[in-house]
Amino acid sequence: MDAAVLKKVALFEGLTQGQLAKVARIAQSRTHTAGDFIFREGDTGQDMFILADGKVRISKSVPGIGEEALAILEPGQYFGEMAVIEDSPRSADAIAHSSCTVWVIERAKLDQLMFTDKDLAYVLLWTFVRTLSERLRETNEKIKGFFAISRF
Repeated sequence: MDAAVLKKVALFEGLTQGQLAKVARIAQSRTHTAGDFIFREGDTGQDMFILADGKVRISKSVPGIGEEALAILEPGQYFGEMAVIEDSPRSADAIAHSSCTVWVIERAKLDQLMFTDKDLAYVLLWTFVRTLSERLRETNEKIKGFFAISRF
């Protein structure tokens, strides 16, 4: 993966050129055709993904309703990062919405990189915290909206 491409990914914006090059060395490319599951809710995750091209749909299967799309991701966005932070199962499905290429970063390789470069670890972990906080806030807003709708 090209370090210049990584610089455009929000997760890596605070990294130096040298740090970006280190991350690029541990990323592996994988392609998917439309409809492929990149991962499924409940799977054990050991990887995070950066969308290089195409689109990826993050969704949950809702009993009695079917698939509920949570987000359609565009190139430059990342997903599955919770698997590199915790050991919990995947919380949603990631499906190739169109043919796509993703860059895969394995948890073990990222752990090793963060262990050897504490400045890189600091930047990434704070970005993870901000991302998770933002997603929690969005979820809270959706829940408030659902409660408001259900009162009518």
